[in-house]
Amino acid sequence: MTMTNPATTEGDVDTAVDDLTRGARRWAVMGVTERITLLERTHRAVAGAADDWAAAAIAAKGIPAGPLEGEEWMSGPYATLTGISAIIGSLKKIAVGESPAAGLKTRPAPGHRTAFAVLPTDLFEFNLFNGFTAEVWLEPGVTADEARRTAGLGALRLGENGGVGLVLGAGNVSAIGPLDVLYELIAHNRVSILKLNPTFAGLTTAYESAFKPLIDADVLRIVNGGAEVGRYLTGHAGIDHVHITGSSVTHDAIVWGSGSDKTGEPTLDKPITSELGGVSPIIVVPGEWDDEDLRFQAEHVATQRFHNCGHNCIGGQVLILSETWPQKEAFLAEIRRVVAGLPERTSWYPGTEAKTAAAHAAYPDAEDINGRTLVQLDESTSQAALTTEYFGPVLAHTELPGVGLDFLRAATAFANDELDGTLGASMIIAPADRKAMGPAFDEAVADLHYGTIGINVWSAVGFLMPALSWGAYPGNTLHEVGSGIGIVHNAHLLDKVERSIIKGPFRPFPRSIAGGEIALSPKPAWFVTARSAKGVAERLTRFAARPSWGALPGIFNQAFRA
Repeated sequence: MTMTNPATTEGDVDTAVDDLTRGARRWAVMGVTERITLLERTHRAVAGAADDWAAAAIAAKGIPAGPLEGEEWMSGPYATLTGISAIIGSLKKIAVGESPAAGLKTRPAPGHRTAFAVLPTDLFEFNLFNGFTAEVWLEPGVTADEARRTAGLGALRLGENGGVGLVLGAGNVSAIGPLDVLYELIAHNRVSILKLNPTFAGLTTAYESAFKPLIDADVLRIVNGGAEVGRYLTGHAGIDHVHITGSSVTHDAIVWGSGSDKTGEPTLDKPITSELGGVSPIIVVPGEWDDEDLRFQAEHVATQRFHNCGHNCIGGQVLILSETWPQKEAFLAEIRRVVAGLPERTSWYPGTEAKTAAAHAAYPDAEDINGRTLVQLDESTSQAALTTEYFGPVLAHTELPGVGLDFLRAATAFANDELDGTLGASMIIAPADRKAMGPAFDEAVADLHYGTIGINVWSAVGFLMPALSWGAYPGNTLHEVGSGIGIVHNAHLLDKVERSIIKGPFRPFPRSIAGGEIALSPKPAWFVTARSAKGVAERLTRFAARPSWGALPGIFNQAFRA
């Protein structure tokens, strides 16, 4: 059945769940080759709907014409196309009897861990992400051989019926819901009813076009509605599992009931997984930077907080600096200059004004710079910025003692112990300072307990790389859910994943080469200061739809104009 209208009534939801129940039985007995064919058709449908998808997301957020439109191309159809392609690649390996992790290089990581290198893995990635590398780290004690043998998850368990799941989609990034649906289907053999966040109700038609093959196969239904539809779905007898991307407050209300003290048994009668955001740190390891380093990294910091109006669960909120860094004030001045030059944007996510007001109430001396808030945090101020995810244009900065490895260890402990959540952390460090630390640097990274860690790259970029896992650091519970439970993406379908690490160049090309880094990457297209962001993101989306060497010159031409 092709669904053409949002299911907003209880009767429509009942029908959708019945259709999906039949679809789950068919999916369970569907062979790998047939699954590949279905996903290939879906990939083509997403490519065909990409323009409408991006336009609908731009309209939903009221983004003005220009570079900022690139955010919606990259975090919507581009991320979805690359995610589907990566899963197809893993299924094709399984179809010929190979492990989805076959061909990936491994190395030992600190703490008896195994790291799988997942970027770059082919010449396209080598060229498009030149200078960037990424690894998936497994839980301590898991060997490379064991990981290769078990890679595949639900795709290895043909005949398994994972039932019908409810995916409560996010309302800030338009690829989140679709990619969550994809992981449910492949990793858990679970079909999904995707409830859109009301902020994305305007994307319904584009989504239904993009995912028509999955809808026709009765493995996906898309519904709209507010909290009442969500409550009906979470309590529905035909729903076997819930996955939510949102806030811990919403998660706890679903699991325990509104106003519950979380004692006794949960009111939710089915398993739940989640991605819930948090307060993400940006650790700046002090070094001797030149003026261009200060300028570039100030743009980097501004991007981590003010991309998407600050409405990102992985947005860097607390900037951690060394109190003895001679260039500290110059760096903060450069951040102020960059923020002052950003285009004006209207915060579109519901509740942002109240959260920003709360930040100003907690920090009456906060600076207002072009509609963005900069907060100085120390022992004499409120500590609210450490535990309150503002989910908007609020950036706090604080200072710790020490330099070099001592500072990094102190910053790691501060991030682990004082900040709320464990979804993602970012670190900025010059190559010479990193080299001087030797193996102790990797050990410090291992001690940073976050699900995705970016080194000289915003950890959010891990969301765009389908081979990486996405989710909180393991160990959360229903009582203390933190940034959530479970992971998604993980296109190589590795079991027992602990975290993902992505590394980028400290300087863009050509300064990277002069600084001793082998990196041809210009200013990244996701920077809020990238003038050609729309051109790059749109061309990357066309490339993801139909990869070809002929498409690369156009991408590079736009990228080097950033």
